[in-house]
Amino acid sequence: MMQRQMKLEQSVFVKASQVELYDSVSEVRAMGKYSPECRVVLGPRGSVAAGRSFIGLNRKGPFVWFTWCRVVHAEPSERFTFDVYAFGLPVARWGYRFTPEADGTRVTESWEDLRTGRGARVTELLGLIFTGTPAERRAGLNRADMRTTLLRLKHAVER
Repeated sequence: MMQRQMKLEQSVFVKASQVELYDSVSEVRAMGKYSPECRVVLGPRGSVAAGRSFIGLNRKGPFVWFTWCRVVHAEPSERFTFDVYAFGLPVARWGYRFTPEADGTRVTESWEDLRTGRGARVTELLGLIFTGTPAERRAGLNRADMRTTLLRLKHAVER
């Protein structure tokens, strides 16, 4: 049985300011433009503050599901992080960090599997049923999707 990876990071250099990139990511309603899984976000307009919630409608192949999300860090130009829940149970933490570099910004996207402790088996089963992806394969799938997300963000902002 393969070792399950619980955390993951990917990054890309973008010729843009931290402010511009933070604004692009914290405008959660635009996430469907970048993410290969997220199709639509229902939630507040503009940059979303810590403590605010939104709903993500997602699709991967024939699988369609929704998640409830809550922003845990909204530090302009620094980081934007949100937790994902399914039926009230913790699933994952997604985040973005913005680090200045010579003539732009390094954007780092992170993911942490929160399906641990009480309720973990239930959320793993829900993940398999709704997304078609077993918990052991989620990190590998997210690695590829994160790369796509970051490249789409880079392309959109650098235009």
